[in-house]
Amino acid sequence: MFEHSLSPFIFQINGFGIRWYSLVYIIGFLLVIYFLKKHKDSLKLNEEEVYDFVTYLIVGVVLGARAFEVLIWEPSYYFSNLVEIVKVWHGGMSYHGGLIGAMVVTYLFCRKKKIEFGVLADILTLPGVLALAFGRIANFVNSELIGTVTNVNWCVKYSNIEECRHPSQIYAAGYRFLLFFYLVYLKSFKPGFIFWNFVFLESIGRFVVDFYREDKLYLNLSIGQWSSVILVVVSLIIFIKFYKEDWKRFFRKD
Repeated sequence: MFEHSLSPFIFQINGFGIRWYSLVYIIGFLLVIYFLKKHKDSLKLNEEEVYDFVTYLIVGVVLGARAFEVLIWEPSYYFSNLVEIVKVWHGGMSYHGGLIGAMVVTYLFCRKKKIEFGVLADILTLPGVLALAFGRIANFVNSELIGTVTNVNWCVKYSNIEECRHPSQIYAAGYRFLLFFYLVYLKSFKPGFIFWNFVFLESIGRFVVDFYREDKLYLNLSIGQWSSVILVVVSLIIFIKFYKEDWKRFFRKD
């Protein structure tokens, strides 16, 4: 059993502090900048355009993640406490909403700059999955998204929560790190293949791990699981329609 006594703050001075969760967002977008600069010549972008896109991406991710959290996950709470909607530092950022926000911004930017969506989406996927993995570790530090009750040897006892829990946040971080290494392996496929592999496998991982996460259920599944089911179906349709030959190459034995 692990006795959880971790602080959500990296440091605090006179009531002001920097949270680990905030650091994850900063690192995530710095990784995006690094990957975009690395590929800016092939994308035919200059540095100013890279920074412009990252600014749009930050807005899209934050607004999408927050909107999904407010409108889908906890509408009754937020509409009863309107001021909390803008307090993003209190937590409450939905992965699915952030993904939709990022996709919309990327699509619009690609359309404006005449870049193939799949090309840019593939580049963003690797830093994105790393940021998601570290984000779940930050959730663990914050005592958020706690797991279901269990008596396994590695269960976690939070100071303000009864009974020992599955470290579901660590499970989620673990499969995302594995997903990162798998995606690095994917090369020389049609643009978008890496991105849709991410959406497909992330959704399956989320669906499975959420059985170990304490959450509200609707028809025996959480909102996150239902959202993941939708993304799995969408990914399969995309694979069948656009990537049949890529999957044949992937499974071909030379």
